[in-house]
Amino acid sequence: MSKKRAYEILFNVIGRMRKPYYQGVAAELAFFFLMSMVPLLIIFGEFLGLFSISMNIIHDLITQYVSVEVAESLQDYLDYTPSGTFSLIFIVFALWAASKAQYSMIRIANYTYTGLNTGRGFIRERVRSIITVIITILLLGFSLAILVYGEPLVGVFGLYVEEILEIPFNYNQFWYALRWPFAIAIYFFAISFINYTLPSKKLPYKKLLPGSILTSAGMLIASWIYSYYASHFSNYDLLYGSLGTVVGLLVWFYILGYVMVVGIVLNAAWEETR
Repeated sequence: MSKKRAYEILFNVIGRMRKPYYQGVAAELAFFFLMSMVPLLIIFGEFLGLFSISMNIIHDLITQYVSVEVAESLQDYLDYTPSGTFSLIFIVFALWAASKAQYSMIRIANYTYTGLNTGRGFIRERVRSIITVIITILLLGFSLAILVYGEPLVGVFGLYVEEILEIPFNYNQFWYALRWPFAIAIYFFAISFINYTLPSKKLPYKKLLPGSILTSAGMLIASWIYSYYASHFSNYDLLYGSLGTVVGLLVWFYILGYVMVVGIVLNAAWEETR
């Protein structure tokens, strides 16, 4: 990519983000992320219960990227214990509530790529957002199952290699070398999958890679920076009292929502400047 096109993409993104439509979309996403969090975690906890996986593993992963205060506030929601029973009506309402953030992102993507946020109509877009949430839950659930049960499976494979094939095999080093690249690949695939399913008018997958890369890296970097800031400089409890943890969550969700919107805008700018 030439230097001239890089400047064109940069100014295109800045110009788009300065439009009135995008001024409040990050706040909108932060609100819907918060509203969708509890029903999404309930459904996700029930699904992980099928693999006998505790929700504590989610807390351990989140703790690595957010501040202690935010992690502690999330712990109350991650203490959910799967019941082992499913109510169809409850699941439907939970999915409807959990898909609000996804529906908001669909409208933003439609406006960015086509100039219209209506898409295929309210009912179709809400159904599509629910389907996307279900697929995302399945993807993340199976990924966590592989991370949790991957080590014993690699151990069994290692015993087979050593005993049957008589080849030295250190399965511990093999698993630790394989686990993080696999986790990063799944994380990037989940982000790119979300970007691919958002617009009503489907775009080729390769055209969404720039925004997916920016969103994947940006969410991690922004979370680390915010974690450092929240741990060393901010004190939400002093200003907001008992609402401090909620405010901390909203600020984190606002940052993540802004990064996701910039990723969507980058895809449009990338295509427009070709």
